[in-house]
Amino acid sequence: MNIKEIKELSMKFTPQQIEQCINETLQNGKPLTEGCNPSGDILEVLNTLAKAQTVRELMDKGMSQIEAIRELARRIREIQSVK
Repeated sequence: MNIKEIKELSMKFTPQQIEQCINETLQNGKPLTEGCNPSGDILEVLNTLAKAQTVRELMDKGMSQIEAIRELARRIREIQSVK
């Protein structure tokens, strides 16, 4: 998980704009929106964008960025532990 890119994207874009970047990536193989191009292959890009979108949604609900990142990490751990 590239925290630096998730932080930058969640501060710069709204959840709707990040959703647009995700759709562009799915359609074109990469996001076309300026500044919305995390590093990595297509799966890593989609993964980073989805995480940034979740962080931004939590921030819009009143969490600080660090609280939102911690909540995202908690959710990921919770899902990974259910096997």
